[in-house]
Amino acid sequence: MGYERSISAPEHAQTPETVWKLEMPRIRFGRDAVEELDFQFEDLGVEPGSHGLLVTDETLLGLGHAERVREQLGEYELDVYDGVEREPSIAAIEDCISFVRDERGEAGYDFYVGLGGGSCIDTAKTTRAVIANGGQPLDYVAEPTGKGESITESGPPLVLMPTTAGTGAEISPVAILSVEEKGIKEGISSDHIRADAAVLDPTLTTTLPPEQTAKTAMDALGHAIEGYTTHSYDSLLRAEDPATRPVYAGRTPVTEMFSEKAIHLLSSNVRRAVHNGDDLEARENMLQGALMGAISGLTAGATLCHAMAYPVGNRYHTYHGETIAALTPASTLGYNAASDPERFADLAQLFGVDTTGLNTREAADALKEEYIQLQRDLNVIPSGLAELAGIDEDDIGWLATQTVETQQRLLRCNPRPVTEADVEGIFREALYNWE
Repeated sequence: MGYERSISAPEHAQTPETVWKLEMPRIRFGRDAVEELDFQFEDLGVEPGSHGLLVTDETLLGLGHAERVREQLGEYELDVYDGVEREPSIAAIEDCISFVRDERGEAGYDFYVGLGGGSCIDTAKTTRAVIANGGQPLDYVAEPTGKGESITESGPPLVLMPTTAGTGAEISPVAILSVEEKGIKEGISSDHIRADAAVLDPTLTTTLPPEQTAKTAMDALGHAIEGYTTHSYDSLLRAEDPATRPVYAGRTPVTEMFSEKAIHLLSSNVRRAVHNGDDLEARENMLQGALMGAISGLTAGATLCHAMAYPVGNRYHTYHGETIAALTPASTLGYNAASDPERFADLAQLFGVDTTGLNTREAADALKEEYIQLQRDLNVIPSGLAELAGIDEDDIGWLATQTVETQQRLLRCNPRPVTEADVEGIFREALYNWE
């Protein structure tokens, strides 16, 4: 309780949290789960003949995934918005919102479906929330970037269907969007932005190319590792009001259990999924691992690595997963390992590292090397920030400042206090993970 994060918290009794919660959409998982989509909407109380919107992108439309969804919703009217952009900007999400208002007015659709990776899913989440609550996305982004208004209405039913195994956006209470004029990424956080249901079908992921399979897997591993190593919920401050308890509220016995299973599934199947995309067993294990990693990391809280990744992604337009991959060795597995070497030694064993004869710090170091070797085996992950986006020493100061000034939502969760100088050092180390 002596960290600066406690001192900077709202003024109230400096007592630890004693309550944790776990909120999830209804989850339907398995091969050909898409074929139960009509039942899922029936289960949510959506009447046949209702008019819905499918939010996706042109690529998934071309691959036929959108048509599979349409076929399963034959008893409903379904419009399609396929203009989602990668790492969606405020303007791109406003375009989807305008589409809804043009087609259906302020009331919007009777239900929504998000199909795709994190960009499609976050666009669907934000669109439904803004239509239900009025205004524009920036109204619900925290100050000073936005107005900081609360989302009070969930809106009509929303079902999300991931086509990647990584982002966890299908169960997350956060939507990430780029604020291009400021060169930053922001999140809209609310339990009301969470979907009503998630349908996870591994057959929707087999068309994902090797490079994207690897990148999204690194994001999923990041969630699981960061969720496993963040603060315990009872080392954080108690919320003044249950309604103000943050969505990232520290690890619990339940999130630890999901982290452990996720790390095993992901680390033992990612090579197979990347090198043989038609291996449906590996795809199923990856999607299940990504779901469990999201339940852990997106409940307990992502930490320093994700905080550093957002300025990089926004400035250089890198994929989120490959940015997490480049930063994890220096941040989560390097800098943060000093916060609790014994926990990181346990993490090494979860990765399958032989820790016989090693002390806790040596085991933590071995974990870092194992993680780097995993990336090298995949053969599609950049060797560091330099290869990822041409980042060099001259860029580090700006990136560190942006991390500290714009990502307090995530830095609050980090298990080790961090200064701007610390972040500069971590960025410097992450330029080259291997030669």
